[in-house]
Amino acid sequence: MRNWLVLLCPCVLGAALHLWLRLRSPPPARASGAGPADKLALFPQSKSHHYDVVVGVLSARNNRELRNVIRSTWLKHLIQHSALSQRVLVKFIIGAHGCEVPVEDREDPYSCKLLNITNPVLNQEIEAFSLSEDTSSGLSEDRVVSVSFRVLYPIVITSLGVFYDANDVGFQRNITVKLYQAEQEEALFIARFSPPSCGVQVNKLWYKPVEQFILPESFEGTIVWESQDLHGLVSRNLHKVAVNDGGGVLRVITAEEGALPHEFMEGVEGVAGGFIYTIQGKLAS
Repeated sequence: MRNWLVLLCPCVLGAALHLWLRLRSPPPARASGAGPADKLALFPQSKSHHYDVVVGVLSARNNRELRNVIRSTWLKHLIQHSALSQRVLVKFIIGAHGCEVPVEDREDPYSCKLLNITNPVLNQEIEAFSLSEDTSSGLSEDRVVSVSFRVLYPIVITSLGVFYDANDVGFQRNITVKLYQAEQEEALFIARFSPPSCGVQVNKLWYKPVEQFILPESFEGTIVWESQDLHGLVSRNLHKVAVNDGGGVLRVITAEEGALPHEFMEGVEGVAGGFIYTIQGKLAS
């Protein structure tokens, strides 16, 4: 066994030394007048080539100027660097279709939806969600329910609310309602409902006032209803409630549109209450 080890050790050391020298040796020099084909050689298309880092740059189809800025700055430096060009691969990831809506007319810079605000009611309280008169109110099995929304024009939320069980006399639940800003773990404000402190009943909801401050344009938030009892909430699917968007200043975001729940959120998508808001100021004509 020792004889085999004596024979193998020089072979292993020789192979390791050869590999080390190959990694340290610079690539062959390139002509200064290299054409497009030579530049592509910096990023070989062979599937067997190994890169230490692959960078994907997401870019809208019509952002050619921004891509050219990248090509003429840090990407140019990367291509001209003899060592980095062999270890790093950069690819632009471009959508199949462009967007014909100008950025200033979109709901937000990252969508292709036309901002359409029509006949907003200013400086009046608006109920965001409501149930139809013939909708029965019963308990569900869900103890945590949440809904996400985007603000398209500054609003102020004045109250948070919960649906009530039609079979109850008065308010017999313990429910917490929280409003979160997207990607924030701490709630902006909280309303707690209990039998001795249930707030004011309006239509089919109980409301409690909250601290008021302006939610700016492009604000994204999530309202979470959480039952503190063993029973589930009185909740509805988003398609079974009426949404009053104030003439287009508010939009509910659903999972069907690709919205991802925040990592610290739990529960199911739906509505277990609502909120009251006002549209402040004066809309530009």
